[in-house]
Amino acid sequence: MRLISIQKYAAVAGTVIPLAAGSANSAAAQVADVATEQQFTEQIELMNSTPNGPNNRPWEQWFEAEMADTTAYAKKAPYRLCFSNASVGNAWRVTGWTTMQAEVDLHADEIESFDYADAQGNDDKQISDIRSFINSGSCDVLIISPNTSAALTPVVEEACKSLPVITFDRSVNTTCPVTAVRSIGGYAWGKAAADYVVKNIPPGGNVLVLRTAPGLDIFETRWAAAEKVFKEAGVTVIGNEFVGGDRAKTKATVVDYLSRAGHIDAVWVDLGVVSVAVAEAFEDMGLPYPVITGEDEQDYLQAWRDGGFKGIAPTYPAYQWRTAIQAAFKVLKGQKVPSPEWILPQPVITQANRDQYIDEKLPPLHFATCGCEDMPNYPGRWGADNQ
Repeated sequence: MRLISIQKYAAVAGTVIPLAAGSANSAAAQVADVATEQQFTEQIELMNSTPNGPNNRPWEQWFEAEMADTTAYAKKAPYRLCFSNASVGNAWRVTGWTTMQAEVDLHADEIESFDYADAQGNDDKQISDIRSFINSGSCDVLIISPNTSAALTPVVEEACKSLPVITFDRSVNTTCPVTAVRSIGGYAWGKAAADYVVKNIPPGGNVLVLRTAPGLDIFETRWAAAEKVFKEAGVTVIGNEFVGGDRAKTKATVVDYLSRAGHIDAVWVDLGVVSVAVAEAFEDMGLPYPVITGEDEQDYLQAWRDGGFKGIAPTYPAYQWRTAIQAAFKVLKGQKVPSPEWILPQPVITQANRDQYIDEKLPPLHFATCGCEDMPNYPGRWGADNQ
């Protein structure tokens, strides 16, 4: 089995229309707003639904969907898998990529080759990578994590004409892939964190919002949902700042707003990598912690436990990287898969279940919902300190 080398780079995502977007004079904007409201409602309903599949293996679960007949793609092993990736340059993607490779190793006796192309966060490069896979004739199935939705849609449609395609993580604007693997979504993520904030601060309390970058769907949907919750609850959003995932900038921003407002009841973030920096800013100033939202990275979970502040960790499970490989095998074996989307559960970590996600040996930015604990060489393969 061969494996092409990787390069690390930053992740990008496609754009979406937030819940509050659109103009009353634009029919197209009104249609988009209705569609987005529908997505919001559907995601919240899924968070309260029971998925199909094994209880202790969420990466194999799915919510109600049509099941695609894949018998036309069935062939005998060994298989040739190809993967076009948008990025491995942030901590979530590193956790996911490590997990995907471990899943591939579990099926080594059924794989002839696993060819990998790294787009380095560049649409043009990923388009070229995918066309190279198409033209090579060396792929029985093509897995794609798209860099941006609109730019990648035409080449994904090209690929679908030649071989079975599976997308995951990010979507494209076509239903031609056999299945599109993803967790429930950003609206559910943003609402879970915002609801917790509203329940744990005084009415009309001061909330500082820290965001990563404008125009990226994973972050825009998270904020759109939180903004909706905050407006309905009458929360006072004292600031809405882009910090780019930079911890130093995060600390400086928190200190600045403390000097302006005098008091912050909660800090809502759209990317948990900055949550520990928020806590450190309050520590440095000798002030009690506010509510601090985060994600399932080890450093946030441990700071939350050790600091005793109120927190919550909605997740974007990295175990979907396992599911993408499992979906490829199902397709090549002619087994049915959820279609057009394979939607996975999206756990929310609370204080009640937090400690079960903590492993002191793992790196600070390891994402706990990797679904990798039962895999060979865990936790060492994921960077654990064995001292």
